[in-house]
Amino acid sequence: MRKLSVIVPAFNEERTIAAMLRVLLQVRSPIPLEVLVVDDGSTDGTCRVVEGISDPRLRLIRQPANRGKGAAIRAGIAVATGDWILIQDADLEYDPHDIPALLGPALKGGADAVFGSRILRPNNPASYLRFYWGGRLLTLWTNLLFGAAITDEPTCYKLLRSDLLRSLDLRCEGFEFCPEVTGKLLRRGVPIAEVPISYRPRSIEEGKKIRWIDGIEALWVLLRVRFWG
Repeated sequence: MRKLSVIVPAFNEERTIAAMLRVLLQVRSPIPLEVLVVDDGSTDGTCRVVEGISDPRLRLIRQPANRGKGAAIRAGIAVATGDWILIQDADLEYDPHDIPALLGPALKGGADAVFGSRILRPNNPASYLRFYWGGRLLTLWTNLLFGAAITDEPTCYKLLRSDLLRSLDLRCEGFEFCPEVTGKLLRRGVPIAEVPISYRPRSIEEGKKIRWIDGIEALWVLLRVRFWG
């Protein structure tokens, strides 16, 4: 039977991860799912919170030290058993109830890669300006480099066929992991389907960890992938 692996990279998310997991585990997915929480060396009670949730679909993977979001995701990819893999942040910026919509093009249309686009749903709350314009710039840069027409490159919601994802030879360890995935898909000529998703942005004070330097690194990763693979 086909299955979805949801990888949740987490670093010091004890305040948010329980609420997110409760929602995620209640989603009426069209196929069975497993949830792989990869704790990236948290120093708070993240692991304790996850261990307190009893569900046979939930598994906790501990990283001995904080290595970055990309490294945590790659650790999850290595043990995922699903036919498709989806990345889910440890808070509720991204609503797990959108997962069935993401699976639609994969299950019904044969899409190998599906991105959830916050831009395609116009009634979403606006991100903080620097994050909003940074995301738009990154998307424009992606489209210019690869001749693409996607609307939301930095979206967390990237659903890929698991064998395809593993074949991309991913190396990035931080937030630049996501543009590395996008760039390598586009360089290979893999079509990316997009579906509208909801979005509730959080602030730095609420725990958002991405920095401006991560945006610069993402631009460089896309350039490197485009010309050097």
